[in-house]
Amino acid sequence: MILNKYYPLYFLLFCFLNIQAQNKKSEIIDSLKTENLKEVLISPLHINKNLQDTPASIGILSKKDLLQNNTTDISTVLNTIPGVFMQSSNFTTTRISIRGIGARTPYGTNKIRAFYGSIPLTSGNSETVIDDIDLENLNQIEIIKGPLSSVYGAGLGGAILISPQLSTKNGQTAGISTVAGSYGLLKNSLNYSLTEKQGSLNLSYHNLKTDGWRENSAYNREGITLAGELFKKKNNKLTYFTNYTYLKAYIPSSINKAMFDTDPQAGAPTWVASKGYKEYKSTLAGLAYDTKINENLSNSTSIFINYKDSNEPRPFDILRQYTFATGARTQFSGNFKIAGTENQFIAGIEYFTDNYKGNTFENLYKQNNGQGSLQGNQLTETGQNRHFYNIFSQIRTLLSKQFEIQAGLNYNKTKFELENYNLNSTQNYSYDGIFSPQLSLLFKPNNQQTAYFSASRGFSLPATEETLTSSGTINPDIKPENGYNFEIGSKCYFFNKSLYTEVSVYRMEIKDLLVAKRVGDDQYVGVNAGKTLHEGIEITLNHNLPINTFFTLNSYLSGSFGTYEFKEFVDNGNDFSGNKLTGVPANKVNAGITLNTNSGIYLSGDFQFIDKIPLNDSNSVYADSYDIINLKTGYRFQILPQLSAHLAAGVNNLTNEKYASLILPNAVAVGNTSPRYYYPGLPINYYGMFSVNYLF
Repeated sequence: MILNKYYPLYFLLFCFLNIQAQNKKSEIIDSLKTENLKEVLISPLHINKNLQDTPASIGILSKKDLLQNNTTDISTVLNTIPGVFMQSSNFTTTRISIRGIGARTPYGTNKIRAFYGSIPLTSGNSETVIDDIDLENLNQIEIIKGPLSSVYGAGLGGAILISPQLSTKNGQTAGISTVAGSYGLLKNSLNYSLTEKQGSLNLSYHNLKTDGWRENSAYNREGITLAGELFKKKNNKLTYFTNYTYLKAYIPSSINKAMFDTDPQAGAPTWVASKGYKEYKSTLAGLAYDTKINENLSNSTSIFINYKDSNEPRPFDILRQYTFATGARTQFSGNFKIAGTENQFIAGIEYFTDNYKGNTFENLYKQNNGQGSLQGNQLTETGQNRHFYNIFSQIRTLLSKQFEIQAGLNYNKTKFELENYNLNSTQNYSYDGIFSPQLSLLFKPNNQQTAYFSASRGFSLPATEETLTSSGTINPDIKPENGYNFEIGSKCYFFNKSLYTEVSVYRMEIKDLLVAKRVGDDQYVGVNAGKTLHEGIEITLNHNLPINTFFTLNSYLSGSFGTYEFKEFVDNGNDFSGNKLTGVPANKVNAGITLNTNSGIYLSGDFQFIDKIPLNDSNSVYADSYDIINLKTGYRFQILPQLSAHLAAGVNNLTNEKYASLILPNAVAVGNTSPRYYYPGLPINYYGMFSVNYLF
């Protein structure tokens, strides 16, 4: 706790020492002639495009970062961002938390908004899924940590912005790639792109399969993506995108401590007996039109649809769900001067509607002679219609060459309709409009150093299930979680831009904490039960070092060190105030190094440390801390002047560490069995890759 008290002092001392070091070593820098790190550009929908000029903590994953492992599991690369923790079980069940926000969600990800370009990936029920789109179809991922951007709404955890892969080279290219690995892993991909002056086309197909290493964990996903630009001119363009995904993934589910220690490859007995799985078809499509109205004003307008049809046989029932979402977004951006002071602005509105229908049926697997799930009579039928709109604005005022101020405001209005066909009732409910302000100050003494301060307010709407009583009616007393975030940070280049550093210190207190109480096999009831405190420090270092004319060394180090705890929390008469927040490690460290040669051969390794994780609110049980080491080597070479190839091989979890890759917070014991907290992570596993690309 003493460390927490002096966070600001440590931060200022760090910045001062860095500035002094740069001044004293300027002569050495010139003599090193090191390779410069490129300045990072972010989404064009931000008020400014340069990462260093943005007064917010934004984690960036480039195309190279996204493909650094085996191109199949996004959690491996997402976890290299400090403050971000993605848990994943066999690709099927995932949870993303940012600075501890969303760590206690029983299943899936909420309290975070995600976009593919300008198309929302977050459902009207606050659920976010980002794994449907193949990693090889992504150009860049940006993770805004905390409610620092009014432009993308004001989710407590932040926002994830995914940029689609669009061809930048004129002409035609085609490629194929294959990844094969342990436990029947096989991924095949095909891609084709055409780029001309007036537009472009990018078409890709992928199929990912694995037998799984646990019982009942086979996985199959295939998808087709089409994206590109049309009517491209100097001042306008139309961007289009569509993605179709089919997935069938068997679910081994969680297991208790005894099974985790002695038989981690086993699945939960009832899930194995019922051969439970998740199967769905989803289609996402959108159009975005960008135009430059005049020298001082531009507009970007987009529309989208999102359809999903899913079937999930589970031991306790069979769930059928249908979702159809539509929406639109328009954003104006521009600049103006007042008394010689330059200003930039963004203003717009986003509308989203989501129509959902769900049915549950009896699962008669016990009567199916060991053949798995068998659908019986219908148990429930519900419908949900959820609508919201965000009105947003942000302004950037350049008070001088060194100093600027940014301010933003988001207004959200949400309403929903619940149809319970069993009760023959329809209920309508709406939340009060929510204003979320944001204010940032940025100081830039030179082109290579930035310091900033930011204050913002965010909120997270409860999932519809959390608003219901045990009888299935709406509880009007449920309120959205909300909180204020305060942050100071620094972004600096050193040694002739061969070293890039980021440091951020934050503090956030969340009120009206939502607690999901389990009242059935798949039924949770929400209640606002207290406050949580989130504070910590995050550090990122990226370094390029040419050793000689043949070897170049690239390395990174990132760490997040935090305090996440219940500030006030009383649940069923139990006072958990002061306990550590469930489901999130206090500390996380990642490091990696790559040795490149000018012959195309490279060798890379990365390391991850995850601290122990509280498994329940009482902090009576913890998942052990763990270390993961991954290695990869490869060779990029030219077969013909227009034909290039890439061979690679790797090993993940080199030391065969036993760890929980996903945990179920506050798991409840059933009968005489122990709580099933653990989803075991993959043991040591191997893979090989081969790809070829042809430029016509």
